[in-house]
Amino acid sequence: MRKKTVLAKARLFMATALFILLAPMGAERAGSQEATEQTTPETDAPEAEVAALPEVDAEAWAVVDEESGLYLAGENADEQLPIASITKIMVALAALEDDASLDEEVVISEQAERFVGFTYSNVGLIQGESVSRRDLLTASLIPSGTEAVYALAESLGGGGGEAGVESFVGRMNEKADEMELENTNFADPAGLDDPENYSSARDLGSISAEAMEYELFSETIAMTEATISTDAREIDIVTTNQLLTAYPEADGVKTGTSPEAGPSLVASAEDGNESYIAVILGAATEQSRFTDAEELLRDAFERYERSQLIREGEPYEERMLPSRRDESVELVAANTIAVPVDAASEVERRVTADELPASAGEGERLGEVEVFVEGESIGTSPLVAGSGYEEASIIDRVWFWVSGFFQ
Repeated sequence: MRKKTVLAKARLFMATALFILLAPMGAERAGSQEATEQTTPETDAPEAEVAALPEVDAEAWAVVDEESGLYLAGENADEQLPIASITKIMVALAALEDDASLDEEVVISEQAERFVGFTYSNVGLIQGESVSRRDLLTASLIPSGTEAVYALAESLGGGGGEAGVESFVGRMNEKADEMELENTNFADPAGLDDPENYSSARDLGSISAEAMEYELFSETIAMTEATISTDAREIDIVTTNQLLTAYPEADGVKTGTSPEAGPSLVASAEDGNESYIAVILGAATEQSRFTDAEELLRDAFERYERSQLIREGEPYEERMLPSRRDESVELVAANTIAVPVDAASEVERRVTADELPASAGEGERLGEVEVFVEGESIGTSPLVAGSGYEEASIIDRVWFWVSGFFQ
C-alpha cells in the first residue's frame, strides 16, 4: 500500500511539472497571493500624560496646524456661529483661487460707499473713486474695510450692484462645499449679522490654513499698516489685529466683531518650523480674544512636536513574491508626512496593497499607506517596491506548486 501511495505521488509530481512547463508564462497566478486590497491598521497607543489645555472664555475655539490644516484641539469647535468680518478670509481665498487680475481697477459704486456711513469698519472710499483689486483686498483684510470688500465682490462677481455680490458669494459657498465644510455658509462678503452667515471654529481654521498657502494673503495679514491708493489720493490704513504688535511670533490673521458675533479672532503664529492657527469665536471681551489666542498659540508651541508619522524610504508592508517560496519584497513609503502630535495623540496607519505584479522595478508603486491622527486622515503616501524583482522562472514555479502540494 505504501509503495502505491509513493508511486501515485510521484506520478502526480511529474504531471504537475509537465503542466507548469507547458503553461503560458503569465498563467501562474492561481497559486499566488490573492488580488485583493488589504487594509492593515497600526495604532500608536498613547502612554504619557499631558498638561491641561488653556482655559478660554469664549463661545467656541480651536487650534489648527497651519501647514496641514489638522485640527488639534478645541471646544464647541463644530458649533455654527456668526463670524462677522472673519468672513473676509474666505473672500480672499476665493479671489486668490480664481486667479483674478488684481491689478484691474474698480470704480467704487454707490452700494459700496453706503457702508461708509453706518459700519464701524471702513476706510472712507468714495463713490466714483478708482481703486485696484489688490488695494481693495488689502483694505478688506488689514482694517476690515466693509465698503472695500463690497466693491471687490462686485468686481469679482462679474457685474456691478447686488448681482455681482450675489454671484461672488455663491462662489464663496461653492468653495466651502469643495472643502467639505459642513458648518459654514455665507450670505454676504462682509459678515454682516445674518442667520445665513455662519461658520465654526474648526472650519475657520481650515479656511485660514488654505488661504495661508497664498503668499499674497500671508504677507498682507502680517502687516500692521499699509497705504492704498485711489486715482486721486492715498489712504493710510492700520490693522485691527492687536496681536501682531503684542506677540512677536504672531503673523496674522483677521479680527471680527458684530453685535451677534461678539469679539472674535483668527490668529496665527510661527516659530521655527512650526506654525499654528488659533480661532476664538464670541470672546468674553474685546481684549480677551487677543490674550486667549496668544495663550493658545504659546501652548501649541510647547505642547506639540512635529513628528514624521510616515518616513520616506521606511517599509510599512512586506509581501511574498508571486510563485516564490520564502522570497518577499518590502513596500516602502515614497513620501514623508509630518504633523504636530502630543504625547496623547492616537496615530493610526492603514496600508493598502494590491496583488503584486509578476515583476516590478525598484520604486514601482505597489500600494499606499494612509495616516490618521485622532481618527482624522491627514495624508497618504504611495508605497513602492524597496527593491526590484524578476518574474518567477519555470523552476521557481515548479517548486512553488510542488512544495505547496506536499505541504
